[in-house]
Amino acid sequence: MWMNDVLNHLWQSTAFAAAVAVATAGLRRNSPRLRYWLWLAASVKFLVPFSLLVSVGARVQFPPDTPSLRAVTVQQISGYFAPVTVLSAATPTHPSPLWPGVLSAVWLAGALFLLGRWYLRWRMIDIAARQATRFAAQCSVPVYSVHSSTATMEPGAFGIIHPVIVLPEGIAESLTPEQLDAILAHELRHIRYRDNLTAALHMCVEALFWFYPVVWWIGARLMDERERDCDEAVLQQGNQPGDYARGIVQVCEKYMESPLACAAGISGSDLKTRIREIMTWRGSLPITRRGRAMLAGAALVAVSIPFVIGILRAQTLPPPPAYTYDVVSIHKSAAGDTSHLIGPGPQGGWRARNMPVLALIATAYGVQDYQIVGAPGWATSESFDISFTPEKMETGLTADSDLKQIQASMGRNEQRMQAVLRDRFSLVLRAENRELPIYKLVHAKGGPKLPPHNPAGGPPSLGSNGREITGTNVPVAMLAQLLSQLLNRPVHDETGLTGQYDFEVDWTPDPGPSDAPGNSGLGPSLFTAIAEQLGLRIESAKGPVQVYVVEKIEHPSEN
Repeated sequence: MWMNDVLNHLWQSTAFAAAVAVATAGLRRNSPRLRYWLWLAASVKFLVPFSLLVSVGARVQFPPDTPSLRAVTVQQISGYFAPVTVLSAATPTHPSPLWPGVLSAVWLAGALFLLGRWYLRWRMIDIAARQATRFAAQCSVPVYSVHSSTATMEPGAFGIIHPVIVLPEGIAESLTPEQLDAILAHELRHIRYRDNLTAALHMCVEALFWFYPVVWWIGARLMDERERDCDEAVLQQGNQPGDYARGIVQVCEKYMESPLACAAGISGSDLKTRIREIMTWRGSLPITRRGRAMLAGAALVAVSIPFVIGILRAQTLPPPPAYTYDVVSIHKSAAGDTSHLIGPGPQGGWRARNMPVLALIATAYGVQDYQIVGAPGWATSESFDISFTPEKMETGLTADSDLKQIQASMGRNEQRMQAVLRDRFSLVLRAENRELPIYKLVHAKGGPKLPPHNPAGGPPSLGSNGREITGTNVPVAMLAQLLSQLLNRPVHDETGLTGQYDFEVDWTPDPGPSDAPGNSGLGPSLFTAIAEQLGLRIESAKGPVQVYVVEKIEHPSEN
């Protein structure tokens, strides 16, 4: 699960970086600082998964009478922008593979190595800066001359909150006053735009994603553009390109490059390319109003798409249950118990015995097991005994209760079971429609043979023992639901029949797949029996099937 999340995040961030690369190529004649901000956005994207924006959007719920949104199918796109997943901390049923732990250890070792190396380099510069002496210079920020082992390090801006300029000892004798002023102007540009702070931010990205070459490529682009911007600022102040270029070359010949990206120096980037650009500099073109609008629109789209997907996904969440429970009892089922039961409970509630969580979910939402997607293995392998009392005592059903009363009572208890699953199992579901194989229940040749309900026949009932179906005072829609269970595939009622019927169906179970219309026994198959005895036909088709995707579920605490 977590590996898929990481891979999704990496390809999304890579796609964003590719879009930035295209944009910066189109803006190559414009300000380097603009391109720098774009590359910084590509870097920050690695720290902000789109799934976070999806999760924020998922908090937006529209009223239930907004069918235009609830009907939107977004799963094919939003599967790649899934919201942040909260994994259960419960012990898995089967031993976990070793490779996730090995990969995590390798990643942690790489991140700690980088952080440790950067800290040592930072400490070295910090000690030298504290021992430095003030350098006499007309500058808006303090300038210091270092006179330790770091004296061979190039001039640079050091510090993030209160940055200063540090110069190697004796640099004034190596450069002309004009060249030194240009070097100071270069470093002031770094300080003005907080380049050390943004460089430190990208260093965090590199520490987290050290294994991914794209983040190092982005780091190189950031350094290129920030140095181009500082070079341009120096030239815009009237410094001669030749003097400035010779000053950079002399610094690079005598001093070492800054060991930290967040201690911006004068070198960095491709020196040969920089010198050529300095000598041929003609100034950057201002970005047009149309260009600014396009960039703003692209930024808005990049943020809005996952946010809107989150909103649309939120509309696929089942509505909260209208009925709840007063008291609930949950225990792991006894080992060796082979019985399974959901029946009447205290005060008209339900009592479930030795039931897997998957079956409880299917019962609570009135679907079949195959309509529950993404449940962990323990939801099928582990069983629970659950008993709940309603928040309000249910009116007892009697032999005289009609079908609507029975269905209404079951519907209320289904919602109470939903509340139990939500509160005690932390269940979060998302509804989707998927194109799946189905069956259609239609009229057979000769028409239906369903006997109308005899008022003396008794209360509504429908059941099957695996060889017979017996129905009393039930509609065809309920028969279709029972057939869905027997055939393990959705059966859509397309008969158009709306009455109540009494019927019996006898068939011989097929030893082959449950959805195969063939029969190797002595009696008719279920398909043949439905056609011959009820005048209805079960035919294969494909159609939309509502499924529930498990986005979160946890082991309950027993009580």
